[in-house]
Amino acid sequence: MNKKLLTKTTAIFAGLVIITNTLFAQSMSTPAKRAILIDATTNSILFEKDADTPFPPASMSKLMTVYMAFDAIKNGELQLDDEVVVSDSAWRDWNNRGSTMFLRARDTVTVADLLRGIIVLSGNDACVVLAEHMAGSHGVFVDWMNAKATQLGMDGSNFENANGWPAEGHVMTARDLATLSYKLVTDFPDLYPMFAETEFLYKDFRSNRFNRNPLLGRFAGADGLKTGHTEESGYGLAASAERDGRRLVLVVGGLTSVNERMRESQRLMQFGFRNFSHYPLFGAGDTVDTAEVWLGDQPSLKMVLAEDMALTMSRRQRAEMKVSVKYTNPIAAPIKKDQQVGTLIIELPNRSPITAPLLAASDVGEISGFGKITAALEHLLFGTAGRVPTAQE
Repeated sequence: MNKKLLTKTTAIFAGLVIITNTLFAQSMSTPAKRAILIDATTNSILFEKDADTPFPPASMSKLMTVYMAFDAIKNGELQLDDEVVVSDSAWRDWNNRGSTMFLRARDTVTVADLLRGIIVLSGNDACVVLAEHMAGSHGVFVDWMNAKATQLGMDGSNFENANGWPAEGHVMTARDLATLSYKLVTDFPDLYPMFAETEFLYKDFRSNRFNRNPLLGRFAGADGLKTGHTEESGYGLAASAERDGRRLVLVVGGLTSVNERMRESQRLMQFGFRNFSHYPLFGAGDTVDTAEVWLGDQPSLKMVLAEDMALTMSRRQRAEMKVSVKYTNPIAAPIKKDQQVGTLIIELPNRSPITAPLLAASDVGEISGFGKITAALEHLLFGTAGRVPTAQE
């Protein structure tokens, strides 16, 4: 048998969602010291700048505290209407220390109010009170946070407290914050809408009632997440917005003012929505190509993808995209359904090729006896891969 490695260009048709993590475009710039913009629908990075350098995340690290609480609620270990008593130590340590919910010692407050105190008001006190309630002590809760970060693949993060107060070794990366932000969206669809709330009034403390997220109410589709600011880290934001089924996640940090944070977050989000689109390519089970079969009980084999496949691309990338398949031709029988028999290759300008395994759509048995001899002769005479034998053969 004369086998050869075959690469063929194939047509594109509707279908897909394969996840890729390669950088798509770097045509933007930003005064932010660090930034990452992801199309979460396809996990495509649209822009990044110093996204893997750990930095003090300030109040954006409160997202991990919220994640821990949401996870406990989802698992039935915590209830929104659970009542929590503010400890004397929590009040003493965090009364009027930075952003606050204005909790008082021995106040009784619900978990729901504490979560809104964290999400909307960025209350340092609320974080510690919730941590003590969940874990028995602030320190144990911080240990839980670090364990959960490892579980979520946030390798550039380390927590020293529950609220992001400056502490040596308390760091996150922009990429980790983007990962955490998207997990909050996808893991807790019933609880995530808290992040879109623009106002929360606790016991008529009107001096701190509005959400500081500069995208809420100003950028169409924005529905979260959290601001952060310290002198060392500058002004930052972890944000998300959804339009027409596309969700973008943005993290920026190291900006110089509230106004610059607002302008840059809006500008980068707009860049993502305007310059990139979501393109379905193949659906799970769609025939990507058909290969000849050698000595099989059928002459050809359909090659399919296990999952839908879609990409986020600019218009230029879409116009210059090349799609091909690579496999050894012909494919020798026997072949098992779902066996990898080839590779799909997608090439785009300014990025590494994207590959996905092509699988056999069905079993193919091997012919035997006289049928093999007949097929071998046909291959020598006519170059065929071996015809299907008749019942008599």
